[in-house]
Amino acid sequence: DPAAEMMDVGRNTKMEKTTAKHMSTAQMTVTALMTAITCILAPMALPIPISPVPISLTNLVIFFMAYILGMKLSVASYVLYLLLGTVGLPVFSGFSGGVGKLLGPTGGLIGFIFLAAIAGFFVEKFPAKIYMHVVGMIIGMAICYIFGTAWLAGQLGMSFVAALGVGVIPYLPGDTAKIIIAIIAGPQIRKAVSRFM
Repeated sequence: DPAAEMMDVGRNTKMEKTTAKHMSTAQMTVTALMTAITCILAPMALPIPISPVPISLTNLVIFFMAYILGMKLSVASYVLYLLLGTVGLPVFSGFSGGVGKLLGPTGGLIGFIFLAAIAGFFVEKFPAKIYMHVVGMIIGMAICYIFGTAWLAGQLGMSFVAALGVGVIPYLPGDTAKIIIAIIAGPQIRKAVSRFM
C-alpha cells in the first residue's frame, strides 16, 4: 500500500528528527507507557523444569516496541525497565528485582537490549517490508541467544552446547510464535499509535 508506506516513512523521519533534538511529550508518554507495559508483563514468567530460564513475554513486548517506538526509543524504554528492576522494583521474572537477579543465570535480560536495537532498526528502516521485520527480529533473537547462552554457561559452569540445550532450544517454538504475533498485530498497532506521535 503506497499510502501506508508514505505514512510510515513520514512517521519514521519525524521520529528520527525528534529523537535527535528532543522527545515530544507524546513520545515521552508512549515510551514511558511501553516501559510500564514491560514492567507488568515481564514478571509473568512461566518456569520450566528443564531450564533455570523461565518462559517470558519480554521479547514479545520488545517486538511491539520496535513497531511503536523505533530503535532509539525502544532501547531507551527497555533500559529504563532494567534500571527500575535493578534498583529493586519487582519487575523481573517471577516478580523479582535487584542486581542479583539482573546478573543471575538469566543474562538474557541484558541481551534484550540488542534485540530492542536491532528489531527497532529494521522496523524503522524498512517500514513497509514485513519480511525485513522478521529478519531483524531473528537476528536480534540470535544475538540474544548467543549472549544468554554464554552467560548461562559461565554462571552454571557448563559447556556452551549444554547451555544451548537448556537455554535456547526449548524456547524456539514459543519465540517463533511471538514473531508471528508481532508481525501480524504490530503494523496495526503502529498505525493506531502514530496518530498521537
